[in-house]
Amino acid sequence: MAKSANQKRKLLLLAKFLLERSDDEHPISRQEMQEELERWGLSAERKSIYDDMEQLREFGLDVQARRGRGGGWYIGQREFELAELKLLVDAVQSSRFLTRRKSDALIGKLEGLTSVHQARQLQRQVYVDRRVKTMNESIFYNVDRLQGAISDNKVVTFRYFEYNAQRERVFRRGGERYKLTPYGLIWDSENYYLAGWDELRKEVRHYRVDKMADIMVIGAKGHPRGRWTAEGYTRKHFGMFSGIPCQLRLRCENRLAGVVIDRFGMEVSLVPDGENHFTATVDLVVSPPLWGWLFGLGPGVEVQGPDWAVEQFAARLAELAERYKAFLPQAVPKGGETEREGTKAECPEE
Repeated sequence: MAKSANQKRKLLLLAKFLLERSDDEHPISRQEMQEELERWGLSAERKSIYDDMEQLREFGLDVQARRGRGGGWYIGQREFELAELKLLVDAVQSSRFLTRRKSDALIGKLEGLTSVHQARQLQRQVYVDRRVKTMNESIFYNVDRLQGAISDNKVVTFRYFEYNAQRERVFRRGGERYKLTPYGLIWDSENYYLAGWDELRKEVRHYRVDKMADIMVIGAKGHPRGRWTAEGYTRKHFGMFSGIPCQLRLRCENRLAGVVIDRFGMEVSLVPDGENHFTATVDLVVSPPLWGWLFGLGPGVEVQGPDWAVEQFAARLAELAERYKAFLPQAVPKGGETEREGTKAECPEE
């Protein structure tokens, strides 16, 4: 083999060896480099190793040298710092929409971005309370396909399913294909959603990507999105549930200002209403998760309009009260206690 070809091969092998085996706690000595080259049938003089390290620096690798006992060369700055890789591994491992097999594969690739020594620190388990991994392996590739359709403004068709009590897929619309102009992918409540113009409903709808099957991108040009934005769409939907859009008027205690701002953003208008309250009117989609959020805030918030929304919320509360009326405390007569048993706080028997 020509000398110039050997030199190129030698530099590539040394760069690979440094990237895979070295870090600031594990420098590689000149002798170790020479032994590695000998494994590949190459030899190197002492002086040539120093020259090779300088060429790798000029190429762009951050080759650092440590002198003295236990010294050698190592890669200093990398594309990703170890702390950044740990963060990415945690995100991949805890992601619900990735299957366990895909998570393991991605983490293996992330480990290749650092030394074998630091990669051991990435092999850790992240516990996320009640995390359930998706059963749909194809979601990883569906996301990529849908991103391409969004960029090219192409229509997509797919079948949509739910799981029944037997964990079997049940396709909606009898397996008929949905037709959608994709506007954007939304990550919400630990799931990916595709939002876009539904050709059948003639409105913007969204669908969970892990429940989409047989996705196809067709050549038809998509429906114009106008002023649609993923941020604005997500802000209106609680838990990405569909419902009736409206301008909901809320009267809240001042202590809930931070809660309202956290949910609807700094742009929300808070109008003072007396000394201890404010009102806020927000564009929302009325759905069960919205009522759950309002219920969780307790008496500190009051729905004031529109009338049909007030009636709907009141009806939901009445339904719950009716279902649990047997557990509700009886009215306390003046000057006495309730006759109903179990209204007092009691300690359980040991």
